[in-house]
Amino acid sequence: MIENYASTPISKVGRRLGTVITLQVYGDQNKKILDQSFDLIAGYEDRLTVNRDHSEVMDVNHAAGIHPVQVSASTYNLIKLAVYESKQNFGFNALIGPVVKLWHIGFKGAHVPSDEQIKEKMSLTNPADVRLDDDNQTVFLTKKGMELDLGGIAKGYIADRIRDLWRAYDVRAGIINLGGNVLFVNSSPKRASGEWILGVQDPKKKRGNNLTTATVHECSAVTSGTYERFLEINGKKYHHIIDPKTGYPVKTHVAGVTLFTRDSVQAEIECKRLFFAGGPIPGWKNDKAGRYGAIFVYDDDSMERIGV
Repeated sequence: MIENYASTPISKVGRRLGTVITLQVYGDQNKKILDQSFDLIAGYEDRLTVNRDHSEVMDVNHAAGIHPVQVSASTYNLIKLAVYESKQNFGFNALIGPVVKLWHIGFKGAHVPSDEQIKEKMSLTNPADVRLDDDNQTVFLTKKGMELDLGGIAKGYIADRIRDLWRAYDVRAGIINLGGNVLFVNSSPKRASGEWILGVQDPKKKRGNNLTTATVHECSAVTSGTYERFLEINGKKYHHIIDPKTGYPVKTHVAGVTLFTRDSVQAEIECKRLFFAGGPIPGWKNDKAGRYGAIFVYDDDSMERIGV
């Protein structure tokens, strides 16, 4: 008996972007596609990471308050998107790094900073202090001590670029999983409906324990939540998601929100928007193309579904 070729995937697992990457391709046994995908990830990580001393983004950070830095087109476009979204003031801020490092929640040395310390670092987080030159592809952080960190959207951007590569190969179907940032490519070969099944994380349990599932067509799914890293002092918990308006962990009853959108970088952005909103935004789904739905999980274990 011949095995169903279309529903038998090839896969590759590796560690990149500070997480475990899992790629699955259906209907094609050419493992070069997976190898090239990992090469693509490595190239973007080399340019975008802030976890090494040298990268294009770190070159920008090292030159803060000194001079502009020219970067590659892909890095420039992603920085431009990050700065634009940061200026919208809905919760995402690619310049919040100095404040996050001050708290250091989830790492050794985590503590509650003083109001004065927070105020000092907050002065370095204004996206209006970033100068972008489209003609020369240069980025200038105008104040010494400013830091750009694209970690909030880089995985989504990279997932979309992997999808571009797969489409160039006419991949029939596949799953791009960048450490919980999931992008389903084309229709699932396992169901006549073409739908995929996605588990939604239980915020109070270890990663991999699902509270519910969603049945979706081709889309990206991204989750933001307070459950993965926190600091507890004298019985009070401080989670790691810092509100760029205050410099303190955002006050919310949302334990986690999972977003479903057309593109993965879009899911990263919209996830922050709805998380910081603390619940559904009236008209959100229809305000912009590519917004498919969301699942909110609240601190009291209740759930709310929008469009899925």
